Amino acid sequence: MELKRIVVTGMGALTPVGNTLEDYWTGLLNGVPGAEPIQLFDASKFKTRFACEVKNFDPTNFMDRKEARKIDRFTQFALVVSDEAMADAGLNKDNINPDRAGVVFGSGIGGIMTFQHEVMEFAKGDGTPRFNPFFIPKMILDIAAGQISMRYNLRGPNFAVVSACASSTNAIIEAANLIKLGKADIIVSGGSEAVICEAGIGGFNAMKAMSERNDDPHTASRPYDKDRDGFVMGEAAGILVLEELEHAKARGAKIYCELAGGGASADAYHITAPHPEGLGARNVMLAALKDAGMQASDIDYINTHGTSTPLGDVAEVKAIMNVFGEHAYNLNISATKSMTGHCLGAAGVIEAIASIKAVMHDIIPPTINHFTDDPELDSRLNFTFNKPQKRIVRAALSNTFGFGGHNACVIVKKFEG
Repeated sequence: MELKRIVVTGMGALTPVGNTLEDYWTGLLNGVPGAEPIQLFDASKFKTRFACEVKNFDPTNFMDRKEARKIDRFTQFALVVSDEAMADAGLNKDNINPDRAGVVFGSGIGGIMTFQHEVMEFAKGDGTPRFNPFFIPKMILDIAAGQISMRYNLRGPNFAVVSACASSTNAIIEAANLIKLGKADIIVSGGSEAVICEAGIGGFNAMKAMSERNDDPHTASRPYDKDRDGFVMGEAAGILVLEELEHAKARGAKIYCELAGGGASADAYHITAPHPEGLGARNVMLAALKDAGMQASDIDYINTHGTSTPLGDVAEVKAIMNVFGEHAYNLNISATKSMTGHCLGAAGVIEAIASIKAVMHDIIPPTINHFTDDPELDSRLNFTFNKPQKRIVRAALSNTFGFGGHNACVIVKKFEG
């Protein structure tokens, strides 16, 4: 069968450096650091007391108070970005065939804030089980996809994807495959995460995964810097409206880019550490290139996973060198987590959006907070340190890797009819 081509016709973003798509992009180009002392709870006794929170978010600006109380923060985020993306794509209940449109949405953890709250409230009591009737539907990972489908009457494929920090990238890949195989015309896809609470911060602290640079949060996320000491927790949501090319053209939709391909792999190595030689990262990039029918030399920009961990950054660079060889020195590489922090299950989609914007505008967002070169990393590589750089970006690759050894990446390229 002839596989369908997939284009992006709408986007939405809610991030620590901007609460709308355009504000997010502006924040990235301006090198805005998203990390601040934690406001969502009292973190004074925690090893890490800062995070990249979404700023000035009030769900009642987007939905009524009664609705907001029935859904977890991660689902609130999801609905906000779905509204932005659908409006951006010019889509609504009246101009969509509901049976040919669906939702594939990811989250790494889901409603952990709700789970924590309900368990803590139970622990305070006398043992009598008094739980909120919305406890389970607020908490479960798939509820964001369900809520988006109900909001827009999307009756096609609808499910959640969970692969830790690769969740929203895997969601985009699965959404693209549904369109590619002719099973849908439109899929709303992305991810959301909101885990900045006692359980989230405490759990990652216990793993010794996060930076403890409490005296200087703005510079704590420093991918590829010699003195990096772990990632900075973030929260965010993002959505892409993926559409079959001929369907988009028939309705006169604006087209941001083409989703050329995607890949998935596993490290099969360790629950949290990457394969030291970047084996899974190498394999996933090769798989994406094959799926897109492209050569390594066709890529101009890589938005790396780049979390600012001592092991992860080195392993990913090894994989890039393995896949791209001498062409690696022609690439721009950048880690936008230096600004947004690590938004876990939402990281993939917001970084895919950054990659799409780079392709659209021929400019590379920077890796901020670089102070000292790491001797383990090839200094001839262009990590786009501290300032954005203009260049022609024909195609960009976006990497995401998750605990459990899950790897996923997507390739976006300039649309040519």
